Amino acid sequence: MKVAIMQPYIFPYIGYFQLINAADVFVIYDDVNYIKKGWINRNTILVNGTGLLFSIPLQNVSQNKWINQLALADDVRWKNELLKTIQLSYKKAPYFEVVFPIINKIIVHPNNKLSEFISNSIHQICTYLAIKTRIQLSSTIEKNTDLKGQDKIIEICKKLNATQYINAIGGKELYTKDTFLDNQIALNFIRTNPIVYSQFKNDFIPWLSIIDVLMFNSVEKTNDFLNQYELL
Repeated sequence: MKVAIMQPYIFPYIGYFQLINAADVFVIYDDVNYIKKGWINRNTILVNGTGLLFSIPLQNVSQNKWINQLALADDVRWKNELLKTIQLSYKKAPYFEVVFPIINKIIVHPNNKLSEFISNSIHQICTYLAIKTRIQLSSTIEKNTDLKGQDKIIEICKKLNATQYINAIGGKELYTKDTFLDNQIALNFIRTNPIVYSQFKNDFIPWLSIIDVLMFNSVEKTNDFLNQYELL
């Protein structure tokens, strides 16, 4: 059983979906502290040939709260503004007519709980890409919530009967293979290979939101990107 665990990110880059696709079970890590100025509720899209950072406004933001304790702002005008920005920026992209209705459906989703809103977005994109990985929120897994860091990850893996844990490459500084092996779990890190595609006639800007990938590439091409990585 291959397990991957990551915090919920809104419209994350292609590497996030590579991680989902590489696992049998993907856990959205929502019962950990929110990180300000991270990628949980913001990302980057292509606007006029440059990367534009957008954010989803939240209520009573605090790094002392778990992600699943946060809610979207009551003022939903941001939804129309974001949709308008995406529409104007990508309306001439080759897959706009197919992809924009999916993005629209995600953004207008009525659930205002941050982790569930993002979870829905991930489910919707995985459905479009025919990714079959089982996805669940970490807050739905019974465990010792006093555990921290690597110990908490290992407990989640054990609860899911994991034989292999796959993490993003940034986790190399956080987790050690020997400790996982002591718990009968193999540890690997996924490193995304350089991915390049046409973005209108602009110089290519890498690592933008999955929105950008989907607007410029077919499902088949995006699925090919999902396999362009190394497992270390």
